[in-house]
This record gives sequence, structure tokens and C-alpha cells, in this order.
Amino acid sequence: MKKTILVVEDDPGLQKALRWAFTDFEVVTAEDRNGAIAQLRRYKPQIVTLDLGLPPDPGSASEGLATLQEILALAPDTKVIVVTGNDDRENAVRAIGLGAWLFFQKPVDAELLGVIVERAYTLYELEEENRNLIRREIKEPMAGIIATSPQMLEVCRTIEKVAPTEATTLLLGESGTGKELLARALHDLSPRAKGRFVAINCAAIPDTLLESELFGYEKGAFTGAAKLTIGSIEYADGGTLFLDEVGDLPLPLQAKLLRFLQERVITRVGGRKEIPVDVRVVSATHQHLEKLIEEGGFREDLYYRIGEIAVRIPPIREREGEASVLASNFLKKEIEQQKKGSLTFSADAIQAIDSYDWPGNVRELANRVKRAVILTEGKQITAQGLELSVDNVESQPLNLREVREQAESSALLRALAHAGGNVTQAANLLGITRPTFYALSRKYKLDIGQTGT
Repeated sequence: MKKTILVVEDDPGLQKALRWAFTDFEVVTAEDRNGAIAQLRRYKPQIVTLDLGLPPDPGSASEGLATLQEILALAPDTKVIVVTGNDDRENAVRAIGLGAWLFFQKPVDAELLGVIVERAYTLYELEEENRNLIRREIKEPMAGIIATSPQMLEVCRTIEKVAPTEATTLLLGESGTGKELLARALHDLSPRAKGRFVAINCAAIPDTLLESELFGYEKGAFTGAAKLTIGSIEYADGGTLFLDEVGDLPLPLQAKLLRFLQERVITRVGGRKEIPVDVRVVSATHQHLEKLIEEGGFREDLYYRIGEIAVRIPPIREREGEASVLASNFLKKEIEQQKKGSLTFSADAIQAIDSYDWPGNVRELANRVKRAVILTEGKQITAQGLELSVDNVESQPLNLREVREQAESSALLRALAHAGGNVTQAANLLGITRPTFYALSRKYKLDIGQTGT
């Protein structure tokens, strides 16, 4: 990380003196608020020294304080050292209250200020290291869950917040999005982690058997009930009960489940004794429960009981750049399981993976990769090997230079649109000079019009 300091000072002599004082830093300067913000965007300095007396009203601290607020709004981690006059302690204290790291009084002792700046940079480094560690933890928030897109990282953060609580949680998402995996993560991260995790698929068990499966039954309760059998709810006592596809639960059972959630007691089929059960309930469904409620297929009161916290899990098509990451992970696992040699995805396979909608989501992706690993004879898995088409897919460059050029040209156009066609403002938004903006526009053959002087 390049050590950079921004000196915001309208006195040319002091600017020059400070430039020589910070020999270990790249020093950039600005004379007013607009210049300071432009340099901040362009160089992203870790440290800023800020004179509170800035034009157009150098006799007042108002412009300096406004500059401080804008700097911290754009770069809240930056260490700002405000420079004040000897008789301006009140504004110095105000600056600290607004978020400045420290204040330094004039006349400036360059050597002492240099020591302070080094300490500020050391603190910035430590905080940045801590932020990087936190980011790495967030990128792999839970064992077995791959989350690289902003959408899935947000889901994982929500799961981590909810897990320590006793709130009933409802996971909403299409089939194959990983609802059971996230339910297990909720359990593993909770105080109930040492208890059982019991999963029931409400759509996979016939209605006639589902009540017995959930609540258990007494001996002789029905033909074939040769012994007392505890149900899944009772078996999960002290742990977590996961009700997958809860939207398929029959209405009579919905009423019985609601009573359990309200009173935390169950009665086995054929029994009369009320049995207290301490269990956390996590549910999941791919159905639109609000629509089911309107149609009379799901109880509204149960919906609010099972969904104290509702978490929507996005399908793969809504997870930016995650399909190819998931595919690479599945490829690695399948190579080990199938005892295959070195296998990689071809460029057209990666293109097809990132472009396909994946209606079956993670489950479909895993199955296609497994099939391709088994059937591929060469060293590369192609789009054809995944049974995917690339005929109608817009080509996405893998060459780093091409990717960078696309990103830069797109950023230029977006900034120009945001600035209403004003080139000077667009350049400031991007943290570059106006001539650089024009040079890049010519390089990428962009039509930016004649506005923006």
C-alpha cells in the first residue's frame, strides 16, 4: 500500500514546507475544498492534514469543517489531522467531534507533525489489517457455504446475526438454492449446536403419515402401531427442527403445528399427555406463502409464527459472478471423488456457465459438473460437455487488458451521465484530470459531445 498524504493548505510556503517534512510519503496538495475532494478521489490518501481556514473565507473555520465532513463521508477510514490557530481551540474541538483524528496548532513544527503523521499511518495500517481479516471471514462465513457475490454475502451475514437468537426463521428461495445448507448453518452457529439437527421434508411424506412423523404416536394408536414412537419434534428436543417445504403442510397439521409453536408442548397421536419440548424451528419453502394465504392454502397466523425472521435466498442467476466459482468448487470435488486427473473448464464453458440462467440452481449446476467430469475424456470440459449452448451468449473477455478497457470506458460514460454531460465534473467524480478524461475518451473512441468546459 503506497503511503500517501493529502495536504490541504492555501499557504504556498507552508505547503512547500510540509511537502519536505513528509519524506516517506507521496505528498499531494490542495488549496480549497473542491481541490481536496478531487485529490481524495484520485489518490485515496490514508492521511489528510487539513487547515480549517480555507478560501473563500480563510478567516472562518466553516469551509474547513465542511471539507472535513465531506472527506469523512467519502473516506471514513482516513485519518484527518486538522491544523488550527493558537486561539481557535473551540473549532479544533468541533473538528474532533465531527470525526477528525487529531488537531495540531500553528505555528507548525514540521518535525513534530511528521512524527504524528507516522503514528496516524501506523494506526491506519493496523485498522486496515483488521478490516481485511474481517472481509476474509465474511467471504467464507460458514463451513460448506460458498458465497462470493454481494447477494449471498448479505444472506450469510443475516444468518450469522440470527443464529444466536431463538427466533423462528423462514428461508425463502427456489428449489436447489441451498436452503437446507443454510438451515444447518443456523443450527451450527447457534447455542443449540451440540443438540440434534432434525430435518423433515413436508412434501416427501404422505399426509396420512406426516402427523405421526412429526408428533410421534402411542402404542396401539392405529393398526401397526406396535410400540411407542417419538416424533421428529420430540427427537429434536434441545436442538433444531428443520421443516423443509413447509408450504406443503396440510391445513389440519398447520393448526397442530401452530399450537405447538404457541405453547411449546406436543401430544403424540393416540395419546393425551402433553409433553413439553424445547426446540428451535427453522422452516423453508419455494412457494409464495402470501399467495397461498390468499387462496386459503396456508394459515396466516402460522406464517407469522414460523417467519419471525424471513430470509430470501437468491437464485444463481441473481448472484453476480458466483456460478463459475461454484462450478470450479464442484469440479474440484468431483475430480477427487471420480479419481480423475487434471481437468479444467474451457473458455466457452466458463462463458456458458456465467451466462446460463440455471433454473435448477445449485443442484442443477452440481449435477451437470458431475456428469461432465464422468464423461469427459480430454483435459478440458467444454460448454458442449456441460450440455450448454453459447450460440446466443454475448462474448465476455477473459483477457485482463480487455476487461480493464471495458470497465474504464463504462466508468467514463457513467460519470459523464451522472454529471449531466459536464466533463469537468465527470473527471472530478472519477478522481482524474480533465485532460486525462479527454485522452481516455479518445482512446476508447467515446462520443462525449462538446459539453463540459
